[in-house]
Amino acid sequence: MNFQTAIRSGFQNYTNFKGRASRAEYWWWALFTVILSLLLSSINSSLGNLGSFVTFLPSIAVAIRRVHDVDRAGWFILVPLYNLYLVLQSGDSGENRFGPPPPPSI
Repeated sequence: MNFQTAIRSGFQNYTNFKGRASRAEYWWWALFTVILSLLLSSINSSLGNLGSFVTFLPSIAVAIRRVHDVDRAGWFILVPLYNLYLVLQSGDSGENRFGPPPPPSI
């Protein structure tokens, strides 16, 4: 998955809290949100707040799908250090209780 595909997937699946997200999708999305916040905040703090508001729900959805990829419940995103450990892990190669693995990265 590349940068553009991850952004498109993040916005298209902003209410999808089921399924799985690859490490690439999660980290490209995280990079996008950081860049967007920095750019908009440098213009005006209100724009930065708007950017954070727009990406808030998609960020939660991507994070939940990411922890599903390592076969953990979405509630684990509320535990900060353990959450970081989970998103750094490679996902299950086969199907788990949250569905089939995400499409392979190109």
